[in-house]
Amino acid sequence: MKAKELQGFSAEELEAKSLELSQELFNLKFQLHTGHLENTAKIPQLRKDIARVKTVLQQKLA
Repeated sequence: MKAKELQGFSAEELEAKSLELSQELFNLKFQLHTGHLENTAKIPQLRKDIARVKTVLQQKLA
């Protein structure tokens, strides 16, 4: 997900996206610790996506 794609979202949509990505990250971490996660590279990518969403949200609120 690119930051330019997120610019078109409203603040409420960005908050919902952040919550959705955080929940997905939790699920992936749970899978990692139980040994069911196959693609471990998805965790850092998801963390970066959450950071991008939060950055764009902060820019909109400022």
